Amino acid sequence: MSEAFVAELRRQGGALAELAATASMASSQPGPPQLAAMGPRAAGREQDYELLLEMIYEGSRLHYGEPRVVRPSDPDLALLLGDQLYALGLSRLAELGDLDAVAELADLISLVAQAQAADDEDLSEAVWEAGAVAIGWGCTPGLTAAKAAARAHDPDAAAQLRAAAASARDDAS
Repeated sequence: MSEAFVAELRRQGGALAELAATASMASSQPGPPQLAAMGPRAAGREQDYELLLEMIYEGSRLHYGEPRVVRPSDPDLALLLGDQLYALGLSRLAELGDLDAVAELADLISLVAQAQAADDEDLSEAVWEAGAVAIGWGCTPGLTAAKAAARAHDPDAAAQLRAAAASARDDAS
């Protein structure tokens, strides 16, 4: 999680600012927002992509009960704040004019919802990893096929998503 994300939450004011955790939540491993920002499609706009994906990632986590930064005690408020963060992140993406990334985020959000409905956290994490790669590096036929496997409830979909994400990153190197 970036310091810019916490600073932006504070700048937004309201409940997002009030409920943002004060402790540093930095991780030694890059999360999906950092992964997408490392891709060549984000070149020159790395901070923009990381921040907007931090918003959408936290929005998703608020929807599914595992927020990292914004911590409301009321589940209804969590859903509303998750929606607000989705909207803020998508608005920033629209300003960048990256229609391909908008399409990838639509896939990501719907596949995460499907994984969460099936109570499959491993699949949800794999969807985020593959989605971050599709946003940062571009979608490949392998990623498209792996997303189709996830939509079809293939029990091996998480592994397929991870393998396709790794392949897309390696092919771009």
